[in-house]
Amino acid sequence: MTQELGPLARRLALPYYEDALPGHDSFHASRVHNLSARLADEWDAPVDREVLAAAAWLHDIGRPLERTGEIDDHDRWGAAEARTLLEAEGVATDRIDAIQHCIRAHSIRTSSPEPETPEAKLLFDADKLEAIGAVGIVRMACIVGERSGEAGQKYGIIGDASASGGAATNLPDITLLREWSEERLNALYTPPGRRSGESRWSFMTEFFAQFDRETAL
Repeated sequence: MTQELGPLARRLALPYYEDALPGHDSFHASRVHNLSARLADEWDAPVDREVLAAAAWLHDIGRPLERTGEIDDHDRWGAAEARTLLEAEGVATDRIDAIQHCIRAHSIRTSSPEPETPEAKLLFDADKLEAIGAVGIVRMACIVGERSGEAGQKYGIIGDASASGGAATNLPDITLLREWSEERLNALYTPPGRRSGESRWSFMTEFFAQFDRETAL
């Protein structure tokens, strides 16, 4: 009987999110899991749903440790940790390899490999769509808030410029939200991901316009 990797991965992943902040917590993992499944429904590419589900639950298990400085790269660490967890459960090597690739390739960082499989592309898109639209506004605001106040800055900043491949900035929070969201919109791989991204971006442009009106001098 085929092992149900989604429920297994959820059980294995949840303890890792106990110390996570809102931007990368278990609710984020759950939304990515659900959204990646919906995107798969709308795409005609062959998809291993169990691999996709497992990768969605496990993709950010290293985030809390990266935040506290205990590890440098949550993608690389998370992929290795996922292998250890899944091997202990007797999951087949080829499926572990596929899940590992999804986790390693889910980040927009320049150090991350390109997603090469349908599952990896769907996970990437679902994760990036979490930074666009109504959910994206709330979630990106949480992340900016998490990083605010570093080095005495008045506004939220990207403390580790090398992580995103860009330069550190002290632009106002709303500018960061706009830039981060648009960068992720332009990086989407799959047709259903891009369609969803355009719909979400339409909402965001209205939000930014309203924000500008409310803050205009």
